[in-house]
Amino acid sequence: MFNWNKLRGEYMFKKVLVANRGEIAVQIIRALHDMDIEAVAVYSSADKDSLFVHLADEAICIGGPQPSDSYLNMTQIVSAATLTGCEAIHPGYGFLSENAEFVELCESCHIKFIGPSHKLISLMGDKANAREAMKSAGVPVIPGSEGDVTSIDQGEKIAEKIGFPVLLKSAAGGGGKGIREVDRPDQLRDAFEQAQREAKASFNDDSMYVEKLIRNAKHVEMQVIADDFGNVVYLPERDCSLQRNHQKVIEESPCVLISPAERKKLGEIVAHATLKLGYTNTGTYEFLMDETHHFYFMEMNTRLQVEHTITEEVTGIELVKGQLEVASGEKLSFSQADAAVKGHALECRLNAEDPENNFAPQPGKINHLFFPDGSLGVRIDSGVTNGSFISPFYDSMIAKLIVHLNDRDAVIAKMRRVLGELEITGVTTNQAFLYELISTDRFKKGTYSTSFIENDVLANRRGLDVAKSV
Repeated sequence: MFNWNKLRGEYMFKKVLVANRGEIAVQIIRALHDMDIEAVAVYSSADKDSLFVHLADEAICIGGPQPSDSYLNMTQIVSAATLTGCEAIHPGYGFLSENAEFVELCESCHIKFIGPSHKLISLMGDKANAREAMKSAGVPVIPGSEGDVTSIDQGEKIAEKIGFPVLLKSAAGGGGKGIREVDRPDQLRDAFEQAQREAKASFNDDSMYVEKLIRNAKHVEMQVIADDFGNVVYLPERDCSLQRNHQKVIEESPCVLISPAERKKLGEIVAHATLKLGYTNTGTYEFLMDETHHFYFMEMNTRLQVEHTITEEVTGIELVKGQLEVASGEKLSFSQADAAVKGHALECRLNAEDPENNFAPQPGKINHLFFPDGSLGVRIDSGVTNGSFISPFYDSMIAKLIVHLNDRDAVIAKMRRVLGELEITGVTTNQAFLYELISTDRFKKGTYSTSFIENDVLANRRGLDVAKSV
């Protein structure tokens, strides 16, 4: 649809360092090569034989397998970029992608960070401040604390004011860490202390946020991309409600329950907020949608999302290339009209984990791997091949399985076939669990909520286990 080669002018980068690993590093490197840009990979000693290392034009080992020694080592990464003559760094998702200090370090070394400014990353990284910024920009928010909550006494007063049930969340983090649901006042103290300890261990910050818990909600998010010239494009919403342990498992776009009018209204709200914030590059607004289709802002992710692939499929817009375009100082080469919904896309995250053991990670060597790609509408994003080792040091995702067709029912049918044909040995995966999820009536109808896996699928399994033991 778009002629990205036009971007290879005097402003476009000649060489970019990819500060990530796995499938997202593979996707970024391929996008760079499509645009005739050299790609430099940095890797840990555990990843020396990984696909992304082999695909890069240059690759530098920056440390040991622990993330703190490699993918979180800001000095080593920036030094590698300087040493290899890179003009920019793409952070991918996770690791340093939302670290304002890292962005400042890049800027001080005259290296372009492909993402928003450090000020906006810092603002959106604090849930309390982000909430206030969104309120000021006209974005609806969930009733909750107005600032960081640092004591249980403070938390009790806020919970009493907004009413139970409430959700306790780490003010500084995400990824399902430091989160507790509280139904009654007598549960609050223990839950608050547990969440604080987890937040401190994960983010070195035990500040909490207290908000009203909305039951039977859908997790709906909308991604935007903006340039330095006042152009903002909002992209079709994604339904990310299928979650386990507060982490996404399956995503689809568009949401089957949202009308075109609702999509347009929500898109205009986030586009206005993006302009008011002065936000550039890509970001994602995450919302809860209640049963009456009211939307409540949860947080903004100031980076590329894992599930950006389904947005690419339903729009035909390659978002990594759009990020490069914006970061190089160019105007967006596509408009809002180009971002219309085209069909339906579904993504399943294939993870090395054991659904029968609370989704515990299952590291190990992949002995045999067969991906059933090669048919219309099937896309598989992965950073592994036969013989790859799933490391215990990093995320357990093996691949993203994506199907995009004109009709949602056809998408589900083809995804069932893809999951059925997929072959992998050597590590335990959630393959059968994914197949089970997309085969349920609730999924087929699109009426599932964020509690569906825990309260329906897993609860039914536990009930069957109890019945068998009697």
